Amino acid sequence: MAAIITQINEVASLLKDEAVVGIPTETVYGLAGNIYSAKAVKQIFSIKQRPFYNPLIVHIPSINSLNKIATEIPEKAFQLAEAFWPGPLTLVLKKLPSVPDIVTGGKDTVAIRVPNHPLALSLLAGLDFPLAAPSANPFGTISPTTAAHVASYFKGNDLKVLDGGLCEKGVESTIIGFKKEQPVIYRLGAITIEEIEEILGNVEVNRSHSGSAPEAPGMLLSHYAPKASALLTDDLEKTVSLHSGKKIGILVFSKVSLANEQRYDCEILSVKADLEEASFKFYAALHRLDKQELDLIIMEKFPDMGLGKTINDRMQRASTRRT
Repeated sequence: MAAIITQINEVASLLKDEAVVGIPTETVYGLAGNIYSAKAVKQIFSIKQRPFYNPLIVHIPSINSLNKIATEIPEKAFQLAEAFWPGPLTLVLKKLPSVPDIVTGGKDTVAIRVPNHPLALSLLAGLDFPLAAPSANPFGTISPTTAAHVASYFKGNDLKVLDGGLCEKGVESTIIGFKKEQPVIYRLGAITIEEIEEILGNVEVNRSHSGSAPEAPGMLLSHYAPKASALLTDDLEKTVSLHSGKKIGILVFSKVSLANEQRYDCEILSVKADLEEASFKFYAALHRLDKQELDLIIMEKFPDMGLGKTINDRMQRASTRRT
């Protein structure tokens, strides 16, 4: 049975023994294991029921460890790392041969980041190996932002979860790769396009992949989904009226404008219309709605700017069912 623990030394010991543990980061909780342990990495895929073609993100303690994992690093990658690490930025770079192919989905590139959470950084600093740590949830489901979310997902597993409180950012890292040294955003995340472009100028965005060879984690068209069916709309009232006979939950940015809104389970993410607050609360609100045994969750589109783009991306993927 999954158990929440608070001792970082216990977690470090488990990782050194090739076990998999849940750890906090500033984005979401991760399911962590030694990247050089085939046993641990295979267990991550098994516990998550994640397909082996989907690469994992490697977590390192600082920028000083980057050249132990990657090679042929573009200057623009260093610029981004200097600006945003530790933090919610993942760089997809040419991997060294020592990085196992199972970690990278068989690709010659590896996704790397330095998390900005005191427990994660302390843990990484005390280990002599990096950690693979995809989100600590079954593949395709809502990402976890508390230790309790992780423990609830894996009740049947003998999994230890290090409690680091609520995740500060609440959505995953922004993932950036390089084509001929030019940056490409593969996944929108907690660092906005605008923030990236302040450093590098205009960047290309290529954030979806429907096949079985995504360039980076988090690119599949269907992802981050609740158990209930979900719809994304820019006309909340019309969409609700089309499903009036169902038990409906509603997720909106700053206000609900519906007749008889008390009939519905409603989650308002920021009455102040603050995108950072909404991002922080997004997954937790989706978890609460999904516990209500709803027929349908209707999500209203956010302003298409800054973190609004990231939230819209997550809602679009959550509303796309795998076939």
